[in-house]
Amino acid sequence: MIATKRDGGELDEEALGWLVSGYLAGLEGDAVDAAVSEGQMAAFLMAGVVRGFTAAEALALTHVLVDSGEQLDLSGLDGPTVDKHSTGGVGDGTTLLAAPLLAAAGVRLVKLSGRGLGHTGGTLDKLESIPGLRVDLTPDELLRVAAEVGCVVAAQTDRLVPADRALYALRDVTATVESTALIASSVMSKKLASGAGTIVLDVKAGSGAFMPDADAARVLAGLCVRIGVGAGRRCVALVTAMDQPLGTGVGNALEVAECVRLLSAPPAGRLAEVALEIAAAGLSHARGDVDLDGARDELVRRWAAGEALEVLRRMVAAQGGDAEVCERPGEVLPRAPVRRDVTAAAGGWVASVPARAVGELAAALGAGRTRKQDRVDPAVGLQLHVAVGDPVDPGTRVVTVHARDEDAADRAAAAFVDLLAVSDAEIPPPATLLDVVT
Repeated sequence: MIATKRDGGELDEEALGWLVSGYLAGLEGDAVDAAVSEGQMAAFLMAGVVRGFTAAEALALTHVLVDSGEQLDLSGLDGPTVDKHSTGGVGDGTTLLAAPLLAAAGVRLVKLSGRGLGHTGGTLDKLESIPGLRVDLTPDELLRVAAEVGCVVAAQTDRLVPADRALYALRDVTATVESTALIASSVMSKKLASGAGTIVLDVKAGSGAFMPDADAARVLAGLCVRIGVGAGRRCVALVTAMDQPLGTGVGNALEVAECVRLLSAPPAGRLAEVALEIAAAGLSHARGDVDLDGARDELVRRWAAGEALEVLRRMVAAQGGDAEVCERPGEVLPRAPVRRDVTAAAGGWVASVPARAVGELAAALGAGRTRKQDRVDPAVGLQLHVAVGDPVDPGTRVVTVHARDEDAADRAAAAFVDLLAVSDAEIPPPATLLDVVT
């Protein structure tokens, strides 16, 4: 099989299944069935990355990964089921907006999320900034909250797609992460195992995203959709910009507070725009009796009426959190002891607020991780007051640093001044939604 991939050949699902099961057996210490060593699997992955995997192989590998563990059964839930996935970004709180919005429209959403690493934030870290909220739910608890509230967001269990975690750990140390087919199989295996009938993907493109440009993001989006449809699911992918942070908050409690503020008024801003498009795509594909425009109109009405905020309040309460966060986020959420306003040194138009650099700066304050075992500080981060295309004058407030101490605030303030780019020429606000792939 290694030679087949080295020479550009194609493997079927049976061969890929044997390869993966043999590798897992070795990791589990099963000397009888351990037919594939770590070196052999690494060689296979490298051959595939260099020569390429076909779409058929990506779909077959996805099936193999799904079959390596348990799968959620959502058939007992009343109403259509939707799941969403983002490829990762900065200031991206779309799950906390789209999930309750879809639930308000009668859709059931069971979302298994991850934690932040590097410059990207994690939905679980955001939720855990709410006092008392639990994300380590059992499958029975997941289904109960989804049935009672309409949506639930929790941590993925070790029993779902264990083969994906094993392969990713090897890819991470063998320079084989950057394969569109392997990325798509990894993403879609988790989504398929989560059991939803409709899958909405938000594939980020730009300096703060895994995919650096829109064309690469479109290719990944197209393959993910092809895998989803090939597995019998309804699937749609949005390609969205991640050259600057999506929201104004970058940091866990700050992002939760922003989502509560957004849900407390009619939708406005780039974060709300993307969340609304995700929800509209999910609703139109899941229900079948409404087109995209009709779904968007319905969701705007529900958002403005406060229905999504009420669902979020109920979800927080059902997961053990302090539901008063939806009424008084500034009092309930943890607050950093030091706040430092930073102002523009020159006038003009904001030309760049680089997402990756902003995310790394927030992580350096303690809002993120450089290693999986790192602990995050839920209170710290950056509150942005400008975006690309905004006019600024000398002295205009551009960011508020939320820090644990004065020294950290000083370092972050100086770093933000260096990364913010201001132009003498007028800069048009860039598009946020770049493409929709079906």
